[in-house]
Amino acid sequence: MTTQPVFRLPAIPKFQCKAVHLLLLVSVVTIFLFNRTFLAMFWSGVNISSAHDVLFALSVPLFMVIVMTLLTSLLSLVVGLRLAIMINFAFAALVSYATSSFGIVFDKEMLRNIFETNSQEAFSYVNLSVIGYGLLAVLVPVVIMMRIRFRDTFKQRVVSVFAVNVLGVLGVIAIAALFYKDYAAFFRNHKELTKYITPVAAYDSTYKYVRDTYFTEPTPFKMLDPAPQLNPYVANSTTLTVMVVGETARADHFQLQGYPRETTPNLDREKVHYFSSVSSCGTATAVSVPCMFSRLNRDEYDHFTAEHQDNALDIIQRAGVEVAWVDNNSSCKGVCKRVPSFTVEPNEDSGECNKDTCYDSVLVTAVKQYITHSNRPNKLLVLHMIGSHGPTYYQRYPATFRRFTPDCQQSDIQNCSNEALINTYDNTIAYTDYVLGEIIEVLKHSGIDNTQLLYVSDHGESLGESGLYLHGFPYALAPESQTHVPMLFWQNLQSDYAGVNRDCEGKFASQTISHDNVFDMLLGMTGVESIAYRPENNAFSHCDKSLAGILSDYPVAAAP
Repeated sequence: MTTQPVFRLPAIPKFQCKAVHLLLLVSVVTIFLFNRTFLAMFWSGVNISSAHDVLFALSVPLFMVIVMTLLTSLLSLVVGLRLAIMINFAFAALVSYATSSFGIVFDKEMLRNIFETNSQEAFSYVNLSVIGYGLLAVLVPVVIMMRIRFRDTFKQRVVSVFAVNVLGVLGVIAIAALFYKDYAAFFRNHKELTKYITPVAAYDSTYKYVRDTYFTEPTPFKMLDPAPQLNPYVANSTTLTVMVVGETARADHFQLQGYPRETTPNLDREKVHYFSSVSSCGTATAVSVPCMFSRLNRDEYDHFTAEHQDNALDIIQRAGVEVAWVDNNSSCKGVCKRVPSFTVEPNEDSGECNKDTCYDSVLVTAVKQYITHSNRPNKLLVLHMIGSHGPTYYQRYPATFRRFTPDCQQSDIQNCSNEALINTYDNTIAYTDYVLGEIIEVLKHSGIDNTQLLYVSDHGESLGESGLYLHGFPYALAPESQTHVPMLFWQNLQSDYAGVNRDCEGKFASQTISHDNVFDMLLGMTGVESIAYRPENNAFSHCDKSLAGILSDYPVAAAP
């Protein structure tokens, strides 16, 4: 006697179709299902005033379907039609999910940020929503493809697919002949929109990243100044400059910026000098961190060029200042490759770390140890915080810093309430305030003649505004929340110099500046005379009682 199963999964039916029909169907579905964001933005930006404009608007999705068909056909020459369809569909689904859920756009710099992310940071993005969607995106097309049987022979498939590609090329030529001026005019003014075309834009960005990273001809390293020197005042005194590179801190959530919550009470008590109008160089760490230390301005910044020439740390070290970098984040993104550097390794026994990351309080300990062990008179210590790095904001502060509740104790932040998400993020800012306050206390009692601290965040963060989360949006389209960053300055000088008074502060704190100024501010703060120095970019030159202002009175060779 056989036992019938109580429950049986329904059998997935088999399908029969022609290869070319499947190719066209999947191309149409990919464009209209996974390019909703692009199509919505495109149609909202088109000015419809004639029948020609209507035809132009309708030609764009048709053009995209043709390109998707051609792309899949080309890929099928290498891996076969089934696998080519599965790869394109799954990749498009995953890219579309990231774009629609977080507002992520996969341009070349976002790809750089992804490829340069360490495993700990990458796993912080993994949650049940991502896993579930990823499994569906991969398994569904695989199962369906395995159940499809082609009606035509291999020879017929080759002929039909070739014919469709020929028609596709003719279609592209026809669209170009009829609407070339429209395409050129629209996408010249809306260039950033092309980064939303899924998955073509992501493929293009991946190709450009791989090309520029692995297949670009080696470039000789360019030394911007072979013989920088220390200012006489610095050379005859002891100095310690601490630069803190913040992570994902947006200016409008700083109490110092006017935010109604007490997110920076320690810094407020220290009477730090706050710069209220500062723009980042990029919207992701992989761009902003190397850019702020580079001589290149944001408009001319290129990762490859910056990587093969001096940055601010190189010049400062060459002048005789001891330079060190301590990292509690993913990495220094190449900035510290020629100076001594140390990366914090999680140690659960210390009480300051969990399994994967450490709280930024470890940087306070690092400052104490550095002061104890370094006997050089002039020092620059750069601290790279983990700050407000998302989406696991709740892991950036200990339980004692859950000041604003309820907070969002999960990484799929788009599923948290707006109140909980804001509370969690504000807790990270409050913890950054605590850490900076502790570092200032250490500097006060260091016994060093002149100590100073400069803090600036690498970029900001979106917290659900307009459906955007996290960061990395193309700069031209990025909201202010991702580009307006906090910057502040604190100093403790010898008694001969009273420091920055309030009248002086008013001369520079409200300046409109950016990461482009950091290079010259660092050279000014450390007293380095260099032909690479541009005094007009040093925001402290307006203040004759800051250390950098004092030093600006000395003759400094400026760049030609």
